[in-house]
Amino acid sequence: MSSRIFADGLLDGQVAIVTGGGTGLGRAAAAELVACGASVVIAGRRADVLDAAAADIGPACVPVAADIRSADDAARVVAMAAERFGRLDLLVNNAGGQYFVPAEAITRKGWNAVWRLNVGGTMTMTRAAVPALSRDGGGTVVNVTLSPHHGLAGMTHSSAARAAVESLTRSLAAELSSSGVCVCAIAAGHFETDALRKYPEAVRSNAARTVPLQRLGAEAEHAWLVALLASPVGRAFNGSVVTLDGARDNWYGAWPPESLEEDGEVPTEARIRR
Repeated sequence: MSSRIFADGLLDGQVAIVTGGGTGLGRAAAAELVACGASVVIAGRRADVLDAAAADIGPACVPVAADIRSADDAARVVAMAAERFGRLDLLVNNAGGQYFVPAEAITRKGWNAVWRLNVGGTMTMTRAAVPALSRDGGGTVVNVTLSPHHGLAGMTHSSAARAAVESLTRSLAAELSSSGVCVCAIAAGHFETDALRKYPEAVRSNAARTVPLQRLGAEAEHAWLVALLASPVGRAFNGSVVTLDGARDNWYGAWPPESLEEDGEVPTEARIRR
């Protein structure tokens, strides 16, 4: 299968790791990287889900069951990439998670779990991958964070953790540049994935209405951005956080807001002629 938008062979010879690669945005990213010519190791905690994803994507995709919060497991994932494909060019830190809960109800255990996965897991995988990424002249790390940047009510723990990952991205971009490793991030908005269905119905049904584009993102759109950042032009994004959210970061709520409408339209201020 070829990419719908990129030239054949864009990523020929490259090797990537995608964490959380068995479902949703991670699986779509892995499939797009393979379509562009890369070989991919997908990692996650559920072996059966990973096996099914790899079978669908094809022989260039290898599954590894692992917990990215564990330094030993992270090292094992990187070793698998080197063992099967001989090198490593790209790490996509896609694995993450949160749950819907009011700020006052977040327990210490819940707070620590979200931070350990989203921040700790990202750092653990990156530390494991950097020696391999730099060995062959440099590679790229893409961290997946969240939009909007003005906070997510009901997900305070995740908002804080993802903001920390963005700061981590910028710091690592400066620190690792001498090793030839580029570090960037994607701030992803609301996408039509199976993961969205785990949230309360009120949250799901309102998701598209909070996007000025008035629709959820498609998994393929996120995957295309991952492939772009994996390409040679992606290195120019070192230290950048690229927002992909249908402008949700710019406006929280449907457009036009009801408070501005008059007879179903937004009033236009009369032009002053001079």
